[in-house]
Amino acid sequence: MTSPAKPVGPGAGATLATQGTRILLVVVFSFPLLFMFVSSFKPDAQIFADLTSVRAILPIGDISLDNYRGVFDRVPAGRMLLNSVGISLLTVVLGILVNSMAAFSLSRMRWRGQKVVLMGIIATLIVPFETFALPLVWWVDKLPWLQLDGFRLVMTEGWLDSYHVQIIPFLANAFSIFLFYQYFQSIPKELDEAARMDGASWFGIYRMVVMPLSGPAIATVAILTFLPAWNQYLWPLMVVQTEDYRPVMVGIQYFFQLNVSWGQIMAYASMITVPVLALFLAFQRAFIGSIASAGVKG
Repeated sequence: MTSPAKPVGPGAGATLATQGTRILLVVVFSFPLLFMFVSSFKPDAQIFADLTSVRAILPIGDISLDNYRGVFDRVPAGRMLLNSVGISLLTVVLGILVNSMAAFSLSRMRWRGQKVVLMGIIATLIVPFETFALPLVWWVDKLPWLQLDGFRLVMTEGWLDSYHVQIIPFLANAFSIFLFYQYFQSIPKELDEAARMDGASWFGIYRMVVMPLSGPAIATVAILTFLPAWNQYLWPLMVVQTEDYRPVMVGIQYFFQLNVSWGQIMAYASMITVPVLALFLAFQRAFIGSIASAGVKG
């Protein structure tokens, strides 16, 4: 005998609808990336000819690497990529250290004015960068810096046209401090007391107890720090004059001078998008876990 078919309840229909909606959203949001990547292998004439058909997202027709070769002929793409990688990685590593230590002090230690400082840090989130960009340029132009001259260090004035002017002003970040603060609050403080009983210092508690338990928060801050560091455009335009220190985003303006090549623009955009996608794919599980836990515990 054949067993009767199980009726499909309303829950199964809702699940199918949810999965269908997710697939549709993936297609919609991935379409621009797919179009950009496919167009990077096509000449300009074919890009415009394929716009009105599905061929726009298919790697068919006159496919070649000419656009990628043209990118390196038109801009110092290799140097700019190395600059952005170095600037972004240093900003992430140092930013995690600075912001997590500030959050540790605010969440685990007790000192006078703690809440006032925390409220002041959170209040800075409402101030857009454009409002203090010009005063910041004036300040960094006056700050001293040690520079190697031959075999001796000399004190110079001004940070303009350098790597550190693109890193140091963005290490402390209010949102990163608040995210670490929220996550540290969810870690039982009894662990601190046990470590203190064993003779651990506050820095020892931070290094050996709190940070090893904060992997999701670290991954989230790493992504949220890397993205603006990688996408910086306005600030490098204001403080960097020579190509030796320029990041990749500034290179976009090179393609709109004289003859505009949309194929080369797509190739360059594909090159500078890959590191961001790779970073997110590498840390997506920890990133989603941190956001989910913040929503439950916050």
